[in-house]
Amino acid sequence: MEVIKQQHGADEQARLWNGHAGHAWVDVQATLDQMFAPLADLLVEAASQLAAGRVLDIGCGTGATTLAVARLNSAQDGQCVGIDISAPMIDAARNRAEKEGSHARFICADARTHAFEAASFDLLISRFGVMFFDDPVGAFINLRHAATDDAGLRFIAWRSAGGNPFMTTAERAAAPLLPKLPPRTPGGPGQFAFADRQRVEDILQESGWHGIDIRPIDVTCTLPEKELLRYLSQLGPVGKQLQEEDAQTRSHVIAAVRPAFEPYVHGDEVRFTAACWMVAATASIQRRL
Repeated sequence: MEVIKQQHGADEQARLWNGHAGHAWVDVQATLDQMFAPLADLLVEAASQLAAGRVLDIGCGTGATTLAVARLNSAQDGQCVGIDISAPMIDAARNRAEKEGSHARFICADARTHAFEAASFDLLISRFGVMFFDDPVGAFINLRHAATDDAGLRFIAWRSAGGNPFMTTAERAAAPLLPKLPPRTPGGPGQFAFADRQRVEDILQESGWHGIDIRPIDVTCTLPEKELLRYLSQLGPVGKQLQEEDAQTRSHVIAAVRPAFEPYVHGDEVRFTAACWMVAATASIQRRL
C-alpha cells in the first residue's frame, strides 16, 4: 500500500510540473530568477568555499543556479549537472545553457529514482527543489548513492507558511472567490513540506547523511511591481486554479487579490522576506563542517 501511495504521489508531481506549473515557471523565469537570486548566491558561495568539482543541482528548474555554479566551475574544469522532473523547465534550462555556451548538463528525471552513477558528485545543492519528493527518505538515500564519501549537501527550503505570508497572500485573498481552491496538505509534497526542522533532520539521518546543520535564514527578495500581476495570476495554487475558471472569474479574482499585496509594494519594487532553512550535511561521518 505504501509503494502504491508513493507512486501516486510521484505521478501527481510529474503531472503538476509537466503541466501548468512547469510551463508557468518557464513563462515567469526572468522574474523568478531575479526574485530568488540572493538564495542562489548563497549556494554558489557554498560551492566556491567547498571548491567542489562535480556538482549536482536537485530540482534545478530552469537552471539559474546550475548555470551560476557552472560559471564558477568553468575555470576549474569542473562539471555541474541539473536534474528536474519537469520537461518544460529542463528544455528551457538546456536552451539557456546552449545560448550561454555553458558546459552545464541537464537531466529530465525524478531524482528519487534516477540511476545515478555511484559516487559521481562532490557536492549536491538545491534551491527549493527537495520539498516535492513523495518519498523524501528514499530520495535522499538515492542522492547519497550519487555522492562521493566526502561529498557535501547544501540546500535551501522554505520554513512555515505562517512565516512566509507573502507566499500565501494570493490564496488567502482568493479563497472566498475560489471555493475549489485546494488546501495545502501539511507534511505532503509541496512548498512547505520541510517546515518542521525536526522532520528535516530525521529524513537526513534516516537516509544516511551526517553532520547535519539546519539554520534559519531570512533573506530579502524583490521583483518588479510591473510583474506582480503576472506572478500572482500564474503561479501557486491560485495560478493553477485560475486556468480552470472562465475569463470573468479570472478577472474578478485578480482584481480582488492584487490589493492584498499592497503592503509589499514599495514604489516600482515588490519586496518581501523569504523565511527559509539553510541545510548542510555531509556524506561521510568523519568529515567536519
